[in-house]
Amino acid sequence: MSRSPVKPPTRTRRDTRQLVILTGLSGSGKSTVLRAFEDMGFYCVDNLPVDLIPIFAELHAAGEGDFARAALLVDAREGLQLEKLPALLKHLKRDHPITLVFIEANEDALLRRYSETRRPHPLGKNYSVRESLSHERALMEPIRKLADVVIDSTRFNVHELRHFVTSRFTNPDTRPLLVSVVSFGYRYGVPSDADLVFDVRFLPNPHFVPRLRPYNGTDPKVRQYIRSFPQTGEFLRRIESLLTYLIPHYIREGKSYLTIAFGCTGGKHRSVMLAESVEKALGKRGYSAQAVHRDIEK
Repeated sequence: MSRSPVKPPTRTRRDTRQLVILTGLSGSGKSTVLRAFEDMGFYCVDNLPVDLIPIFAELHAAGEGDFARAALLVDAREGLQLEKLPALLKHLKRDHPITLVFIEANEDALLRRYSETRRPHPLGKNYSVRESLSHERALMEPIRKLADVVIDSTRFNVHELRHFVTSRFTNPDTRPLLVSVVSFGYRYGVPSDADLVFDVRFLPNPHFVPRLRPYNGTDPKVRQYIRSFPQTGEFLRRIESLLTYLIPHYIREGKSYLTIAFGCTGGKHRSVMLAESVEKALGKRGYSAQAVHRDIEK
């Protein structure tokens, strides 16, 4: 009786290989994102010519070279060659598990960043920065429509952007959310970027207690006073329950940054204490949260 030849074990190397193509708007933080990938152990290439992407993808798929995980950055520096990218990506994605990541920010943020760095826009030889950004956004729109992940860096600082990218791609099955818990005073206006706003002026105001007036909501005496009222504890329990319900839904919808605002009259006592409490509660539940006190010094 003849025996069938024993087949060698199937290689699983490709199962763990990752090829990420980064692109997006100039000034949106693409270099920061690329450095985050490099820190995660990705083999990174900055400004790879569009025509070389298929060659790199073939080498990557074949296991050539020591770059099981690789990230390529392609952007407006390619000029008109960038117009080839949408068709090229559609073709490559048929045979290669490529993840396209598009980084963007709103116009005000991009203009501010260019003003601070004083660097010229890649398309800005004959145009103003605003005109260049508009032209670039139109040029990149067909690519953005193909993106698997869109990162809006408008409200991220450099450290938050790195943290978001690291969390997102270290654990591909999770979608991180950065939560900013803001205290504010209604007399100075509601924060324009707030997603959720809670009015806490129903709580007794430490401002009218002479011994507490000089302090703010981070002081133990002020916190103890506010917590001494049963409605404070009830409010915090209900808020924590609400956020525990809402946040997973925000994450599933792809939201990457959530701003929760608590407002009192002056933004110094009640809102500060509650923002601190909610920030700590969210941290205990594993969320990345930070407390920001907008009006505490006013």
